[in-house]
Amino acid sequence: MEKISVKLTIAGREYPMKTEPSQEERILEAAQLINEQLALYQNTFKLDDKQDLLALVAFDCMIEKLSKEKELGQIEEQVGKRLQVLQSALEKDLST
Repeated sequence: MEKISVKLTIAGREYPMKTEPSQEERILEAAQLINEQLALYQNTFKLDDKQDLLALVAFDCMIEKLSKEKELGQIEEQVGKRLQVLQSALEKDLST
């Protein structure tokens, strides 16, 4: 599939990039969310330095990512335990 050109604007700067057409909407949405978070921090903390604002957004994104990874790990662990219980029950039924 041929890539398309997309211009993102984040913190007042343009970033041209190429992407798969199927990813365009997600990329534009991500840029919009970053800009919304930047505006929120700018209003909340009265910061004007774009680097500081971007650092705060990056920090929040990483915290959320780590939280989701931990959550996913816990879910995977629970699923693994349930599968073991099911496998044991199947093995017991098959051996009788």
